[in-house]
Amino acid sequence: MAENSTLRLEEPRYRGALAVTIEVVDGPDRGKKVGPTPCPIRVGTSAGNDLQLSDPTVSRFHCSVEYRRRGPAVIDQASSNGTWLGDHAIQELTIGSEVHLRVGASGLRLSTDGRPRFEPIPQRTSYGRLVAESAEMRRMFATLEKLSRSTAPVLIEGETGTGKELVARALHEEGPRSAAPFVIVDCGAASPTLIEAELFGHERGAFTGADEARRGALAAADGGTLFLDEVGELPLALQPKLLRALETGQFKRLGANDFESVNFRLLAATHRDLRSMVNEGSFREDLFFRLTVIPIHVPPLRDRPEDIRVLTRRFLARALGVEETSPEIPEPNPETIGYLCRQRWPGNVRELRNLVDRAVAVADDEDIRRGDFLPGLRVIHRVSRDDDLELQGLEEARRHFEVAYIRDLLKRHEGQLQPAAQEAQIHPKSLQRLLRRHGLKRTEP
Repeated sequence: MAENSTLRLEEPRYRGALAVTIEVVDGPDRGKKVGPTPCPIRVGTSAGNDLQLSDPTVSRFHCSVEYRRRGPAVIDQASSNGTWLGDHAIQELTIGSEVHLRVGASGLRLSTDGRPRFEPIPQRTSYGRLVAESAEMRRMFATLEKLSRSTAPVLIEGETGTGKELVARALHEEGPRSAAPFVIVDCGAASPTLIEAELFGHERGAFTGADEARRGALAAADGGTLFLDEVGELPLALQPKLLRALETGQFKRLGANDFESVNFRLLAATHRDLRSMVNEGSFREDLFFRLTVIPIHVPPLRDRPEDIRVLTRRFLARALGVEETSPEIPEPNPETIGYLCRQRWPGNVRELRNLVDRAVAVADDEDIRRGDFLPGLRVIHRVSRDDDLELQGLEEARRHFEVAYIRDLLKRHEGQLQPAAQEAQIHPKSLQRLLRRHGLKRTEP
C-alpha cells in the first residue's frame, strides 16, 4: 500500500479534458464531421470555422464548444436563428455524453467518448508580471512562452479586469522586440476622427484643432509592438483603413499625400465577443481574421479561485509597500482566503487588487500581521456575519466597483491621470473613458 502511494506521489500532475465530436445529422451538409478533438471548436458558414457549413440559415460564426469547469459546453454566438435544444433556444449548455441540437436548418449531434484527454500541467507559475497557480493560467503561460518568439498577431480575449494588457506587455517584454517601443491605442477612448488621427497621425490643418503635424501610433510602433486595446470599440468606418495598413504595411497620415511604411507586431485585446459582432455586422469579418491568427482567452477570476491566494499575497505586498519576497508579508489566513474564494468578482483581478488595498487601509495592524484582514473586507463589502454579499446584478456590481475604485484612485493621486493610470495598469485614455462613462471628474471626492 505504501509502495503504491509513493508511486502516485512521484507521478506528474495531470489535468483531464474530454475530446468532442460534432456530426451533421440533418441538413445540406449531412454526414460532415469534426473530431474527436479538443476545444475550442467553432461552427458556422465562415471559412475560419472548424466545422464549416453551407446551410444559408446558419450564421457566419453560429456557435462554439468551449471548456468550462463542468466540462465542454455549447455557446451560441448571438446567431441570427439561434441554437436550439428541442423547443428551447440556448445560450450555453454543458454537453455531458451526447446532445442533439439544431442550428438553422441543420441538425448536429455533439458527443464525448467519456475518456479524459490527459495533459501534463505546465509548472510555470509566472509570466512577465502575471502570477498564478491554476491549471488554466499555467497552460496560458506555456502558450505565451511559445508566442513570445513569434511575430504573429494575437487577440487577447477576456472580461474587464482580467489582465489583458499585462498579457500583451508580457508578450512584448519576453519577445525579440522588447527593446523597441510598446505602443498602446485605446480604440474606444475618443471620437472616430481622433482615433484615426491617433492611429495614423495627421498633417497640420488636417482637421479642426490639428495645429501641428503629429505622427501616429503605427509610426511610433515601427520595429516594436502595437497594442490595440478594446479593439471591439473600433468604429466600423475605420476598420477597412486599419485592415489595409495591416495587410500592406503602409499607411497615410490624415491630410498627407504619401504613404509611409512600418513594421510592427500587432497585439489586440477585447472584452467583447467579436464573433457575435461579425454576425451583427458591427465588426468586419476580414479584420477579425487578421486579428485572430492566434487567440488567447484570459479566464475570469471566478473560474480560477486557485489563483486568489497568490494574487492576494502580491497585492498585500503592494499595499504594505514591501517586496513580494519580504518576510514582512503575512500569509493570508484560511478564513480570509475562503471568504475571497466565495465571491463572484465582477471586476476580476483588478477588483481583488482594489479590495485588498482598501481592506488593508481600514484593518487593524495586529489583524494584518496575523494575515487576517477579514474585518476590513466585511467593512468594505457591508456583509453579515454569514458573509453573504448584497445581491445585485453583474453590471450593477461592476458599475459600483468601477466608480468606487476610480474615486479612490484619483483621490490618492490628487486628480493626476498619468500616475493614477500607471497604478491601475491601464492607459491614461482608458481612465479618461471610464471617467466619461460614469460621469466623474478628476476632482471627485
